[in-house]
Amino acid sequence: MSVPGAAPAYRRIVLKLSGEALAGRQGYGIDPEILARVAEEIGEIVRLGVQVAVVIGAGNIFRGIAASAGGMERATGDYMGMLATVINALALQDAIEKAGVPTRVLSAIEMRAVAEPYIRRRAIRHLEKGRVVVFAAGTGNPFFTTDTAGALRAVEIGAEAIFKATRVDGIYTADPEKDPTAIKLDRVGYIEVLSRGLKVMDSTAISLCMENKLPIVIFDLNQPGNIRKIVSGEPVGSMVSG
Repeated sequence: MSVPGAAPAYRRIVLKLSGEALAGRQGYGIDPEILARVAEEIGEIVRLGVQVAVVIGAGNIFRGIAASAGGMERATGDYMGMLATVINALALQDAIEKAGVPTRVLSAIEMRAVAEPYIRRRAIRHLEKGRVVVFAAGTGNPFFTTDTAGALRAVEIGAEAIFKATRVDGIYTADPEKDPTAIKLDRVGYIEVLSRGLKVMDSTAISLCMENKLPIVIFDLNQPGNIRKIVSGEPVGSMVSG
């Protein structure tokens, strides 16, 4: 249990949000209620003194892999997906600022009219000033997922952990939504995730976290208050570490 008034367990984190998380039950687009709740929870941990960066996906708008399966060139589809992440980032920026926290969108693909270009030292400076930083457009390169972008940005800015928001309350031996015999794993090693093919993040992202000893916390975004609980040191979800 966390102690009221105690210092947070993390000083700087990257929150990895999928586009699907913002869609909620409607399955596509952006659910205003979920957007507002996530923004409030981010604002809550910023007020605890935690520096927060967010990496956002675009599965609620466009998926490059799905487009390439339909015959589109993969690189083209991935670039379209990166542009879709900017739409989600701008929506999240608006919601977080309505929750009372200054926010900056930094895009790996330059579009100066709506976002700052991604510059590592600038991102760190924003965090030090108490601003939330939303990283958009993935890594700026096709063939890399936003999971990999999350791991890369976390390592670049010196984050202490990645919090990956999902629809389930941790890592399981199988998909708990399909297999009732699936067992929850509270702590897992990087090598075990890779060797057992556990669907935590793609292998590139896991390898990057492993090389840099960056812990990954998998938690259920649909349970209000989970982000604050993890930041306070409560055992929520599952952790991937060395």
